[in-house]
Amino acid sequence: MPADLAGIRDELRAVARDLLTKAGPEAAPDWRLLAEAGWLGLEVPDALGGAGASFAEVAIIAEEMGRAASRSPYLGGIILGAGTLGVLEPSAGRDEMLRQAAAGTLVPAAALAAGDAHLPAPGNPPFRISHSPRGLLLHGSATFVPDATDAGVLLLLAADPAGMPVIVAADPQSPGLSRTPQPVLDATRRLGLVTADAVELSEASVWRFRGDAEDAREAVRGLLDRAAVAVACDSLGLSEAMLEATVGYVQTRHQFGRPIGSFQAVKHACSDMLVRLRVARELVADAVERLSITGGGDAAVAASMAKSYACGAAVDVVGKAMQLHGGMGYTWESGIHVYLKRAALNRALFGSPAGHRRRLAARYR
Repeated sequence: MPADLAGIRDELRAVARDLLTKAGPEAAPDWRLLAEAGWLGLEVPDALGGAGASFAEVAIIAEEMGRAASRSPYLGGIILGAGTLGVLEPSAGRDEMLRQAAAGTLVPAAALAAGDAHLPAPGNPPFRISHSPRGLLLHGSATFVPDATDAGVLLLLAADPAGMPVIVAADPQSPGLSRTPQPVLDATRRLGLVTADAVELSEASVWRFRGDAEDAREAVRGLLDRAAVAVACDSLGLSEAMLEATVGYVQTRHQFGRPIGSFQAVKHACSDMLVRLRVARELVADAVERLSITGGGDAAVAASMAKSYACGAAVDVVGKAMQLHGGMGYTWESGIHVYLKRAALNRALFGSPAGHRRRLAARYR
């Protein structure tokens, strides 16, 4: 990595950490402030008011959001929403939506999969478009869509009448289109069920991916892979926060006249947490680099490896942090429960560790 690029990323990480951690866990950073900092338009082209950066910079923000357990629509609105807009064919409507997303005046949300099909399955879009005497109609549903209930526009992955994957840009207030909140254990995330029952569409609201049908399916796979890696980055950040908090606690908590961190069993537990964290960081870094530069099959493999390991390790690391904090770890005031619930949801979002391992194993069949 060039030294100047490494310096820019280090500065981005430092600013993000300072801004997000000051607010504390479960805090919602001001969306306009994030827009002014340039975080919402990192991957948006310069000509549309963005920074023209790559997914590597977005991954830094995702990791720092996990470290601070921030409450924001960054996953659904920017990583998925703006990311989806970025792989569509340019048009006046798409370009204007990207401008608004980068400026923070519009939050898009993308529904790309149905239910547990969050593993890349572009051949089975959650919505479908059909012809009727009234024109085009949209049917289907998608569950656990990040930030769908607060979005200003919904980007719905659908199969057109010819079976081609397309994106429908839908007004959430359209007749027949509903958004239902789906409560989850993690209070820092907002997920929703999106249902379309014979929603009337105009031709102008159907946006196409670049290239042919196979290119479109590859683009959808890439979007789901980047979502999985973004969640892995979030888990990496919260794991690191919990390790630092635990090491600080065992150095100050005394028992039998000495810090509990001096006990061999506690040292070994902290060492195990560190090993899990370092392995996760290597896998996540590799996945981020491949998604930022190469894409394709190698990126898909790296994404599944990062998602399955980092998110599984995060649950173990936060659980160990709660244990090493003793009775204090189980109190509401400690805040560890916030990280544990977020880690548990991350483990399920966009493919469970078992699902991604099955995807990896399929390469050898």
